[in-house]
Amino acid sequence: MTKDVYIVDAVRTPVGRYGGALAGVRPDDLAAHVLRALLDRTPALDPARIDDVILGNANGAGEENRDVARMAALLAGLPVTVPGVTVNRLCGSGLEAVIQAYRAVAAGDASVVLAGGVESMSRAPWVLPKPDRAYPAGHQELHSTTLGWRMVNPRMPAEWTVSLGEGAELVAEKHAIGREAQDAYALASHAKAAEAWSRGAFDAEVVPVAGTGLDRDESVREDSSLAALARLKPVFREDGTVTAGNASPLNDGASALLITDEAGLRATGREPLARITASAVSGIEPQYFGLGPVEATRRALSRAGRTFADLSTLELNEAFAAQALGCLAEWPELDPALVNPQGGAIALGHPLGSSGARLAGTVAHRLAALGSGTGLATLCIGVGQGLALVLER
Repeated sequence: MTKDVYIVDAVRTPVGRYGGALAGVRPDDLAAHVLRALLDRTPALDPARIDDVILGNANGAGEENRDVARMAALLAGLPVTVPGVTVNRLCGSGLEAVIQAYRAVAAGDASVVLAGGVESMSRAPWVLPKPDRAYPAGHQELHSTTLGWRMVNPRMPAEWTVSLGEGAELVAEKHAIGREAQDAYALASHAKAAEAWSRGAFDAEVVPVAGTGLDRDESVREDSSLAALARLKPVFREDGTVTAGNASPLNDGASALLITDEAGLRATGREPLARITASAVSGIEPQYFGLGPVEATRRALSRAGRTFADLSTLELNEAFAAQALGCLAEWPELDPALVNPQGGAIALGHPLGSSGARLAGTVAHRLAALGSGTGLATLCIGVGQGLALVLER
């Protein structure tokens, strides 16, 4: 018999822009910061009770390369007896970490787990592959590890390895989503995020990093307009619709959740934000990765015994406006007003390994603010996957 699983607390850093306020902070230090914040906010919990630390990270090629979860746990001052593991499901890595914690607690393998994710896209290194033969005479190519495909296996079909932006263009074509609709969606994301910040909607979850001067998400543009967005040129096709304005930016950030069973909950002395009831993962053709959440969400709701009509809030990661609108087009029974009520990744930012945990934490805090209800967090994932998590309160 599985155990009930609770989210006791959820925190995140403000999300920094590429080369912005958090660019000077190592990813292992960002991760340690959110882990420490959870402990500081739960003084009744003996850190030695923590069974594991699970963090998502999409890169793993830079300063976070030596199992960033274990490094962050040590840097956060956790006892050396507390282990840590890093997981990679690309953009879904942070939510994957939360789901793995949920499974461990539900199965009785753990009672208290810290789960989340981290990414510094600013600090992602260039990598130099080893040459095929010794002593090459020619030049060698460096690959950026910031985002997307690199060192592609030539056995992969070309249609699977298109850029993420080209994949968004394919979704836009599939659902006849024009440039105007994408820009309008992006503008609404910024407006909702700005309004949420102004009324303190993120105060309960955001823990600024000392010395950075950043106390709110750095990519939110309160002064954006349709006219300004319309002036931006398409990035991936000459006659395309996807621009820097209707896509998520490159970002830095970290997030973490405190996840427990009943015994662990008692040890915290706190009321939980929400209970985890179901999760699901699904696959799709890699070039249509943006539609990955469609099936994952349906599966997760079915496993929770819920439908779209039961939802109080839904966080859908906005990798691209075209991708988000494509998912909404395939969920006609969903009230779009429930989606990302405090803005999404186009405005708030998308630090890859952190985003999924950020979504789960936002849903949990939103349910706590509402007092009751059902919420869902979901993301699309490069190379064609979707991930979803259902929460209840």
